[in-house]
Amino acid sequence: MTPEQLQALIDRGETRTIEFKSERHAKLADDDLVVSVVCLANNGGTEASHLLIGVEDDGTVTGAKPRHEGGVTNLNRLRALIANRTQPAVAVRAELVPMPDGDVLTIEVPPAYAPTSTSDGRFVKRAIGGDGKPACRPFPFHEMQAQQAAFGRLDQLALPLPNASWRDLDPIEFERYRRNIREHRGEPALLELGDRELAQALGAVAPGEGEPVPTALGLLLFGREASLAAYVPTHEVAFQVVEGTDVVVNDFFRWPLLRVVEELEAQLRARNREREFMHGMVRVGIPDYPPRAVREAVANALTHRDYAGLGAVHVQWSDDRISISSPGGFPPGVRLDNLLVTPPQPRNPRLADAFKRAGLVERTARGIDMIFEEQVRNGRPPPSYAGSNETCVVVELLGGERHMDLDFARFVVGEAAGGRHLELDELLILGHLRRERRGTEAEASAVLQKPDTDARAALQRLQNLGLVIGRGTSSSRTWRLSETAVRRLGDSLEAAKSEVDSARAERLVLKHVAKHGRITRREAAALCGISPLEARRLLLRLRNRDELAMHGRNRGAWYGPK
Repeated sequence: MTPEQLQALIDRGETRTIEFKSERHAKLADDDLVVSVVCLANNGGTEASHLLIGVEDDGTVTGAKPRHEGGVTNLNRLRALIANRTQPAVAVRAELVPMPDGDVLTIEVPPAYAPTSTSDGRFVKRAIGGDGKPACRPFPFHEMQAQQAAFGRLDQLALPLPNASWRDLDPIEFERYRRNIREHRGEPALLELGDRELAQALGAVAPGEGEPVPTALGLLLFGREASLAAYVPTHEVAFQVVEGTDVVVNDFFRWPLLRVVEELEAQLRARNREREFMHGMVRVGIPDYPPRAVREAVANALTHRDYAGLGAVHVQWSDDRISISSPGGFPPGVRLDNLLVTPPQPRNPRLADAFKRAGLVERTARGIDMIFEEQVRNGRPPPSYAGSNETCVVVELLGGERHMDLDFARFVVGEAAGGRHLELDELLILGHLRRERRGTEAEASAVLQKPDTDARAALQRLQNLGLVIGRGTSSSRTWRLSETAVRRLGDSLEAAKSEVDSARAERLVLKHVAKHGRITRREAAALCGISPLEARRLLLRLRNRDELAMHGRNRGAWYGPK
């Protein structure tokens, strides 16, 4: 590590992956050093952490003291000390980085994918405290289980409940599961199984001979209400209706999950209004909230929540949004800027599988894509996960009258009717350009959460459809909706701007012809920063007004003076 790289780390301040330790007055004791390493290893992330010894809490470098005899720090002995006094052994990288105000001992700690302790059995983890600052705190067993589940190394719901029995499961809930298979086109082979065989197929009971022992999954799917309260006390779902600052409905459910889903769907269906428009002879209804998106978001909250921690899944309805929150943060590696592209990592894989086999969620495991697509296709803003943090995932679906773009929904229906089915990437870019009026390739990449090459390909497809146009060079090109798209969207203001742009393009073409004697469609598209389709229309318009003459045919056609 160079001094410049170290200074960049220090400038970030203390975080969940960076800890400062002062040695201004005394050398850090070996015990405290090992505890700090264990703490950073258990931070729950997937990136390496750094312990910086010789740095004050405010980032001032005061230097690290020599750790060994002779006034030196033997890095090999330091690494061996840490490995010998951690379980499992933590293999760190250590180096002394010279700084103007003293050497800093930097210890790079790899992430631990299994709970790590000191050799005398002390478990601690690095976390953000209630004051918003990082600190080391105890690492209790239930949090170890939750972290293992987040890494995909443990399905805590698959563990049997020794004191539970088959009598704690309700036959009515097995019938409810079968009904959902029939109604939502789930896995038909499960319909042929009896209750015990169905429970075994889903992992709702522990494998073995004799009387079946339910797992926590079995109680969540099929348990009686009293048994759920006794064996899975953390399970709770709240439904709230908010009008202004008043909570007019505040119901809490501790029922089996499929019964909860049906209740929530009934509550939402009763409140979900539709706006209608006619497309030709067909009536098209646009709901306040797309039912498929809401169902997927609710199912995600139920199947991905941390059942080892306290707290309820909250579904909150208001006039302009539905907010759904679920205890337990994003899995390691999942961030706000990669939700659409990160492979699915269910915290409770068997529960997620049971929902898929019942037909309640997308069997492709790309439910978040579907939530985004349903929102945008129905003229709504994309879902927002901005309220999420390390302990809770929150998704907001904006809707109602306030967040409706009926013209955009009508436009999408019209494109599909014309055989131009728009994919999610194209919808997201069109929605962004619709809201922002202009956009760059970098902005499109951020909207799609994909590399620039994917954003460029999506923009090119839209340009080929005649829906967007780009202006400028490749390094500074900006994109906007084409005149065709603007008119289909019914935006009179933008249409007026497009007419001005169209008149400018005509002047550019006529000036080019006057100077060079001819122009092709490709040259006109490059000159005016429009799509080839729009360039063709522009040239034909000038020909029809007898301002240009067309020579040749098809790809060999060119236009010159009349």
